Amino acid sequence: MPSMRALVVEDLAADYAGCAVREVETPVAGPGQVLVRVKAASVNFPDLLMTRGEYQFKPPLPFTPGLDLAGEVAALGEGVTDFAVGDAVVGGARLGGFAEYAVLDAAGLKPKPASLSFAEAAAYGAAYLTAYVALVRRARVEPGEWVLVHGAAGGVGLAAVDLAKALGARVIAASASDDKLAQIQALYAPDAVVNVSGGFRERVKEITGGRGADVIYDPVGGDVFDESTRCIAFDGRLLVIGFTSGRIPTVSVNMPLIKGFSVMGVRAGEYGRQFPEKGRENGEAVWRMASEGVIKPHVHAQLPLEQWREAFNLLADRKVVGKAVITP
Repeated sequence: MPSMRALVVEDLAADYAGCAVREVETPVAGPGQVLVRVKAASVNFPDLLMTRGEYQFKPPLPFTPGLDLAGEVAALGEGVTDFAVGDAVVGGARLGGFAEYAVLDAAGLKPKPASLSFAEAAAYGAAYLTAYVALVRRARVEPGEWVLVHGAAGGVGLAAVDLAKALGARVIAASASDDKLAQIQALYAPDAVVNVSGGFRERVKEITGGRGADVIYDPVGGDVFDESTRCIAFDGRLLVIGFTSGRIPTVSVNMPLIKGFSVMGVRAGEYGRQFPEKGRENGEAVWRMASEGVIKPHVHAQLPLEQWREAFNLLADRKVVGKAVITP
């Protein structure tokens, strides 16, 4: 097979200085693997962090980032019988999505939900899996509970808004942009929206009748986490998703003691590695909801591989509502 184009991280550096689109050798599917012709791959925050060596997973150089993808089966490795060449599939791995072809384990692939475009199919994997592990496995959200979602316009935030609504929760979508909140309201009709720019503690208390949010989903960290500890309900669950603000916050343990709330870390991929059977159940549950139209990922922009930097910056500059998708 001829060479292919791929985004390659050749050096770990700020402002993606070590990244470039290169002609590289097309990978070959080994036993139990599938070669996928990539039609779309979504941009996730870990992709950006990996270009600087700031993510938990630190692959050796050079590497091609890209967690989530959708495409068509181009070739089958030895022993693969569940798929045929030409099948539309969706899946993901820690690396490889931002290229014309990618090799994935057949066990990690699913048929592309017929109701989703390739771009939409590429957009749901990591974001909705994170939301599912957070809300279902960790927080065990109950219908009618108040769920406050910070960073609600981002990929993992918007997925949490959508999933929490599907689970029967009452959702407060939070963002620092009135324009983004208006878009979220139009897309997913949360029960309330809150602009966090001037603080949000009192508004959340008002919305929840003074009780506070039962579950707080926080991919932002920093000041947002700090204020969240002041508007969480007794027996509440504060979910730590990430730190897009750049500051990792701390909390004095007397606060969760006195206020009776829990702080829960969420690493969806690691959850599946620690509990493989539950991990398979998680992936199956999210895929089934996508296939049945229970959840619906939102694609903000689709850009060709040559415009990868623009796609990355949409996420880094917080200009995206939902997901930016690269189409190699």
